[in-house]
Amino acid sequence: MKQKQRLSDLTAMSKDQLQDELLKLKKEQFNLRFQKATGQLENTGRIKEVRRDIARIKTTAAAKLAEAGKA
Repeated sequence: MKQKQRLSDLTAMSKDQLQDELLKLKKEQFNLRFQKATGQLENTGRIKEVRRDIARIKTTAAAKLAEAGKA
């Protein structure tokens, strides 16, 4: 995503949607790392945002998995 994801948006997503979003962000992260290595990266702050978005998705997915385990 181009903007920071809000936690409420992530909690509204299903597990499949979270996995799709995670895959998309991982691809973006790879491309950003590649651009950085070749000296083509202009927005260096985007790497940090993507990394944090990935962490948010993983945290939300783990919480949903724990909830499903309790129920």
